[in-house]
Amino acid sequence: MRCTAEYLAETYQQNLFRAALSITHNVQDAEDAVQNTYLKYLKTNTEFESEEHLRAWLFRIVSNQAKDTLRTFWHRNRTSLEDWMNDLEFETPEDRSLAEAVLNLPWKYSSVMHLYYYEDYSVKEIASILSVSESAVKHRLQKGRAALKTELEKENTEELIHE
Repeated sequence: MRCTAEYLAETYQQNLFRAALSITHNVQDAEDAVQNTYLKYLKTNTEFESEEHLRAWLFRIVSNQAKDTLRTFWHRNRTSLEDWMNDLEFETPEDRSLAEAVLNLPWKYSSVMHLYYYEDYSVKEIASILSVSESAVKHRLQKGRAALKTELEKENTEELIHE
């Protein structure tokens, strides 16, 4: 199964971008990771078995591209999290607060939490996408939840103090 680039962009653009953003924490890097993912797709001759196979492949590639970006010198000299959070729209202030808390987590936790909660991937699928073991995914989810809980409790305490 092969799809056109237009179909991929229309169907997966936002989800791939959010997955990359959860790793890079930088809009430009996430956009680059998505574009590089499309380029890899166009260069490969792989015939995908199904839409799910294609989707998993895309998420694996975009997460690898995003992780590669983190290893570069230029990544350390980019815009802050606050700068690009101002460009995103949220339905409620709580949604914004939750998104900020998740993105403030280390990428290995925020990436699995994004794939699990926002993209509805199973632990097994996430393990395949990120090329880690299922137990590593479970461990990262557990640690990510604990860190997120701590972060949200800290924010709530700070809000109460300032009121």
